[in-house]
Formats: sequence, structure tokens, C-alpha cells
Amino acid sequence: MWLQVALLMSYLLLGSQGQERATFHRTNDRHGRCQYTFSVASPTEASCPTAGGGPEVEALKSRLMLLEALVSRLVGGEVGAVGAMPDPGLQEAYTQLMGEKTQLQREKERLDRQVQELQRRVEEQRLETERLLARPCQQPQPPSPSRQDQRPASGSNILSRLVLGTGGQSDTGVVRDPAWQSGSPGYQELKAEVTEVPAPPQILEGSQGSTGCGELAYVGEPKTHRKADSFAGKYGVWMQDPEAVAPYGPKMLWRIDTVGTEVRQLFGYEDLDQLSRGFPTKVLLLPEPVESTGATMYRGSLYYQRRRSRTLLRYDLATESIASRRDLPHAGYHGQDPYSWGGYTDIDLAVDEQGLWAIYSTSKAKGAIVVSQLDPNSLEVKRSWETKIRKNTVANAFMICGRLYTVASYSAPNTTINYMFDTATGQSKGASLPFRNRYGYNSMVDYNPAQRKLYSWDKFHMVTYDVRLGKPGAN
Repeated sequence: MWLQVALLMSYLLLGSQGQERATFHRTNDRHGRCQYTFSVASPTEASCPTAGGGPEVEALKSRLMLLEALVSRLVGGEVGAVGAMPDPGLQEAYTQLMGEKTQLQREKERLDRQVQELQRRVEEQRLETERLLARPCQQPQPPSPSRQDQRPASGSNILSRLVLGTGGQSDTGVVRDPAWQSGSPGYQELKAEVTEVPAPPQILEGSQGSTGCGELAYVGEPKTHRKADSFAGKYGVWMQDPEAVAPYGPKMLWRIDTVGTEVRQLFGYEDLDQLSRGFPTKVLLLPEPVESTGATMYRGSLYYQRRRSRTLLRYDLATESIASRRDLPHAGYHGQDPYSWGGYTDIDLAVDEQGLWAIYSTSKAKGAIVVSQLDPNSLEVKRSWETKIRKNTVANAFMICGRLYTVASYSAPNTTINYMFDTATGQSKGASLPFRNRYGYNSMVDYNPAQRKLYSWDKFHMVTYDVRLGKPGAN
């Protein structure tokens, strides 16, 4: 009995002391099961640590948050935002690789475009070849007497054709004109319409003698023979030697494209057909550059003005060398006294029935045209005439039978030959002969006494005009 009481008192005593150190809880968890919880006070710690875990825990949390942000940016493709964190060397290498990648992509696109363009051109060439093979060549029909007798009266239209075939392409000895575009049409056709009009009696009388001299009475319609395809041929000079000597025949034609700073190429063509097709048989490199469109051909030599000087040169075609040179006394040059269209046309050389001439101005003449007859061998001035025609007010000039003729405009479609100066009398007078600039920019007009034609260069085009002279001595 006393033992049981003692045990009970001990239990109660220990229970009252344990309640200060431990607590007992019994609750149901979220699944409905009974759960016992004992809470025991720490015998050594006066208080529990803070809920945040102290500075170390906070630092760890910060690093974890930063790591989480970086991972999110990498997953989301934000390379630029993370790029500031890695090593600068890696960032520079990455930037360089991206630049090279972009450049390679652009190069690939450019090459793709070139391949497409080449494929297009090959296809065009193939179609053009098939078209040419399927098209028979037209053989020119010689005019029969019966057709000539059946020609309509004056005022009818005559259609003249210049057929440019493919002949000469297989000749390896022939040098191609740079203006010729290979692969383009091998068969070309030029058409020009000419209207016949009754000629005045004065012209018919004067034209009976083919060798006689007279005053210019008529200039025909322009006839086109060739078009220069390159920009260097916008201005130029083409000519035919009226007194050709060996090794070149009288049918040989010569051409110079004068656009450029170092104009030195002289192209020779066997005849007019070769010129029309663009196949030169001779290409000469002149030892000194040419100035503008004032060159001419006479007795086997090319006469021209040296660039940026008043020096005249005679280039011998047979020896392919400079045969003589001489300064034209007091002559303006390189834009001092040009024609109205410009182009450094201060000195214009010309040939007619009486020989070699120079058309220019001097400091003494103050812009008026001076005409000088030159010795064709030494280039010495034999005699000079000063006119009252202002050189910069006319577009071009040429000589026929010792008379100077000027063209009023280089661009007007329908202009006139407006002045004539006769070296035999020293007198000048106005004129009004119709003259056509078909293409709107005529940079050269020269007379050929053997062909009785005017040769001109009208905005890429090589053109001729038939002329008729009046009765000798007629005014």
C-alpha cells in the first residue's frame, strides 16, 4: 500500500518536472491517421536559431537565385544578356564567328544570283542559236533591168537593206571590235528608208561631172552603217583615205572611239561590210594619245592632234610610227576654242580636193575660225585665212573644194549648213542648206572627196550623207 503511494507520488513529481522540458500532442494527419508529437526543450541552447538560417543561408539562397536566373536566360535564348558574364575573349571569338557566318551567307547569296544569271544567259544563247539555225540566210538579189524600169515616179519610198551575216566568225586571224558583243545576234539587219525628190536643175547640171569642183548645193539623208555598243563610242571619228597607198586599199575604213583619257586605239576594217559587222582586220596602238574627233586620213597617214597640246602628228600606217610632228602656231587647244558641242574640238583636221586643212582659232583671232592649208609631209602651214565666223557658235565644219562650210546645230533634228567661206576669194556668206542630225548629238562631220560623201559620228552611230556640188563657178 505505501509502496503504491510512493510510486504514485514519484510519477506525479517526475511528470510535473517533465512538463517543463517536454510536451505531448496527439493529432490526426491529413490522411486521418493518429499522429503523436513530442516536443523536448534543448538542455544546452537558450534559444533557437533564426528562421532565415543566418548569413550563410542567405548567401546560398542568393547564389541559387542567380544560378536559376542564368539557367532561365540560357534556356530562353537570351545569349546577349548572359554574354556580359563570360570571359571577354570568348565573347569576342563568338562575335567574330557570327560576323563570318553572316559574310559567308551573303557570299552564298551573291554566288547564287550569279549562277542564276549565267543559267539565264546560257538559255538565251541556246534559244538564239536554235533560231538562227532555223532561219535561212537571205541571199542578196542583184537588181534586174526590168525592176529598174518599173521603179515608181519621184516621191516613192525605196527600202535599202544592209544584211549583216555571221561570216568571218570562224576566221581566227580576224580581231574583233570591242564594241561587238559576242553571243548576241550573228544575223542583223539594218533598214533605212530613202525618199526620192526631184533635184533642182542647178544640182543636176553640176553633178554631171564627177571630178569637177563646185559649190555645195545639196546634202542627202543620213545613212547609218554601224552603231558603237560601248560607251567609249558615244563620240568618235571614222574615215576613209581618199588617196590610199599600199599596204592598204581604197576600201579600207578606219575608226577611233574618242571617249576616254588615253585614246590610242585605231581600228581598221577591210571594207564597209566588215565595219558594219564589227570585225576589224587591223588594230593599231598609236604611240601618243588622240585629242577629240578632229583626226583625218590622207595619203597613207593618220593626221591627228596630240592630247592636251597644239601639236599635230602624222602617223604613217605603213611603218606604224610617227613620221612628223609640228605645233600649230598660236592655236587654241583643250577647250580654249571648241565647237559649240564641246569635246575639246579646238583643232579640226580636214581633207578635200585641194589637200590637207586645219580648222581652228588663235589668240589673235579671239575665237574666230582660222583656216590653214598644211603641207601633208612636214605639217607646215602653207597659208592661212581668218574668217568672221565664231567657232564656238557652230557645231561642226568641213572643207569642200577649198571652201569652208559650217553646221549650225549638233543636236537639232533638222538644222542647216549656215555659213560658207571661200579661200579663193577670201569672202564668206550665209547659207541655208538642210542638214539632219538623226540621232541628236553629231560630234564629227568630215568630207571625203573620193567618195563625194560626208562622214559623221552621231551619238554612237557612224553615218554618211551623199552630197552634190553645183556647177563650177555658179553662185
